Amino acid sequence: MVAPSKIIMEGPAGMLEGMLHLPDSEPVAIVVVAHPLPTMGGTMDNKIVTTLAKTFAELGFATLRFNFRGVGNSEGVFDSGNGEVEDALAVVQHAREAFGHLPLVLSGFSFGAYVQARVAQHLHPKAHKLVLVGPAVGRFAMPAVPHNTLVIHGEYDEIIPLAGALDWARPQHLPVVVLPEAGHFFHGRLQQLKQIVLHEFNGCRL
Repeated sequence: MVAPSKIIMEGPAGMLEGMLHLPDSEPVAIVVVAHPLPTMGGTMDNKIVTTLAKTFAELGFATLRFNFRGVGNSEGVFDSGNGEVEDALAVVQHAREAFGHLPLVLSGFSFGAYVQARVAQHLHPKAHKLVLVGPAVGRFAMPAVPHNTLVIHGEYDEIIPLAGALDWARPQHLPVVVLPEAGHFFHGRLQQLKQIVLHEFNGCRL
C-alpha cells in the first residue's frame, strides 16, 4: 500500500481534512470511512477507523477517512448528525471527482455508521455497499439499510448493546456478524475485524 496522504476538501461548513489511503495498483472501488461521535472524542484517527481504511486499501480500494466538521482541522461545529451527513456527501463527491464513478463503499463506526446509513439514502441504491461497525442504534434514529449491508457488532458492547442492534436488524431480516466477548471498541480484536472485512470483499463483485 502507498503511505496515506493528508488532503483538504471543500465541505458545506468550510474545509474538511482527511487522509487518503491508496492501494499499490489502480483502485477498483472507492471507500469513505466515517468516525465515531465527536463529542466523545471521536476522530478519523480512531483505531477502528484506521483499521478499516488500511484494510480497504489492502483490498485495492481508494479509501478516504475524514474528520467531521469541528473535529481536528475541519471547519464548522458539531451538528448532531444532520451536518455530518452533508460532510460525508461532500467527501463522496470529492472522491468521485478524483477517481470517477467506481463502485462506492460507505463505512463507519458507531456514530459514523449512523451517518453513513443516512448518506446511503441520498445515493442511488446500486451505487454503494455499507459496512457498519457497532452502529449507534438507540442513540440515534438509525434508518433501514440495504439487504447487502455488512453489520459487525461486539457481543459485550457496553455502549450500544447487542440487543438493540438486533432489534434494529430483525425487522429488516438483516444479518449481524457478532464477535463473541468483544466490546464497543473491539480491544484486542482489530485483526479479527479486519479478517471479517477481507472475507466479505475478497473475490466479490461490487
